[in-house]
Amino acid sequence: MKQATYVSVGFWLATSLFALQMGFTAYAQLSLSQVAEAFEHLGFPDYFRIELSWLKLAGIAVLLAPAPARLKEWAYAGFAITLGSALYAHLSVGDGAAKWGWAAGTAVLGALSYFFFRKRDSKGVAAPSKPLAERIPGASGQAA
Repeated sequence: MKQATYVSVGFWLATSLFALQMGFTAYAQLSLSQVAEAFEHLGFPDYFRIELSWLKLAGIAVLLAPAPARLKEWAYAGFAITLGSALYAHLSVGDGAAKWGWAAGTAVLGALSYFFFRKRDSKGVAAPSKPLAERIPGASGQAA
């Protein structure tokens, strides 16, 4: 198997697991009263929990859909800030590893996803050969 294939498999495996974990936390933040109570315990206002959930879902969409590399970089940065802040918030209120361990584990998945994303991007695996307007029939004003 070629190295590019290993990189692609590693990317999709890490990114899929990361997206599932972030998607679950977004769902839990929107739906579960225990999670709302946990946000209150950490000192966050209720609107922040809802805003964070929707931004996580938007970030997942950016990571999984064909999008410009720069936009994906912003999504990764947002997730890194979110997970680092979660870890800091739990440590600040004296929570044990059972409370902050998920953030650390998810951060490892995110770091693996980002590592493989950069490997794919540097090898040209992730980069399309033509601009988007040229890949969509009729988008550049020319007949297909």
